[in-house]
Amino acid sequence: MSTPLTGQIVAAFGRQYLIKLPDGEALACVTRGKKSDAVCGDRVEVMRTAAASAATGAQGVIERILPRTSLLHRSDAFKEKLIAANVTQIVIVVASEPSFSDELLARCLIAAEDQDLDVLIVLNKCDLTEPAAAARTRLEPYRTIGYRVLELTARDSAEPLRPLLQGHQSVLVGQSGMGKSTLINALLPDAQAATREISTALDSGKHTTTHAKLYRLDATSTLIDCPGVQAFGLHHLDINALAAGFPEFAPYRDQCRFYNCRHQTEPGCALTEAARQGKIDTRRMQLFQSISGKHN
Repeated sequence: MSTPLTGQIVAAFGRQYLIKLPDGEALACVTRGKKSDAVCGDRVEVMRTAAASAATGAQGVIERILPRTSLLHRSDAFKEKLIAANVTQIVIVVASEPSFSDELLARCLIAAEDQDLDVLIVLNKCDLTEPAAAARTRLEPYRTIGYRVLELTARDSAEPLRPLLQGHQSVLVGQSGMGKSTLINALLPDAQAATREISTALDSGKHTTTHAKLYRLDATSTLIDCPGVQAFGLHHLDINALAAGFPEFAPYRDQCRFYNCRHQTEPGCALTEAARQGKIDTRRMQLFQSISGKHN
C-alpha cells in the first residue's frame, strides 16, 4: 500500500484543491465523498491516483485533514463558510475611498479574537488627503484599544506592509474595492502568473479568482488572499464569544448585575454604564449591541 503524502492546500474551488508538496510539486486533488471541510491553508495527507481522471484532471485524493492551529470562518443561520486554516495573523484592508463598513470591521475582529490571531488593520489609499483624514478618525478608537493600524497607498508602494508579514501565516480580508488586489500585486509581482497556473492545474478558469489562494512570500511567511466580503456572519459564536471579541470590555464584563446580561437594555449593565461614562467608545458599544442583537 502506498504511503500518504503530506502537503498544504494552496488553492481551492468546490471539491478541487491544489496541494503543494514539500518538494514544490503541485498536485491537483479531490476529496472522497461529496462534502468537504478542507480549506486553503490546511495541511493534508493525500494519495496519488493511478492515473489522472479525464473528467476532473485529478492527480490525487485528500485522505485526511491534519490538526489545525486555527480556523477562520463565517456563518449564518443556514450555512458555514470556511475561509482559511492555520493562519497566525489577519490583515484587514480598509480604504479612504470607498467608505468601509464599521460593522464588517468589528465582525472580522471578533472572528480574529476568537481564534487568537494577531491583527493588523491596513488603511489604504492614504494619498486621498481629506478621505484619509476622515478614515483615520474612524479608526482612532481601534488604535486606542491597541490594534495596529498601518497607513499606506498600495498603488505607490506596499513595502511598509512586508516586514509586518514576516514570520506569519497571514490572511488578507476586506470588502471589495479596498485595494486588496493592488496590495497582492505589489507584494507579489508573479501573483497573476501563479493564478493562471492554479487555473490550469484545476481546470477551473476564472472561478479560481473567487476563492482563497495561498502565496509564499519567503521561507517563513505566507499570505492567503480571500475574495472580497460584504458580510461576515458570526452565527457560530455565542454572546460571550461576541463580547470577548471586544477586548476593551474585559475590565467590565463580570461586573453586570445579572450573570446572563446581554448588555443591551438590562439594568445594572456594567458595559453600558462604562460607555455612558466614556470608558468604552460609544460607537464600539453600538456595534456590539447591533451584532449581538441579531443573535436573538
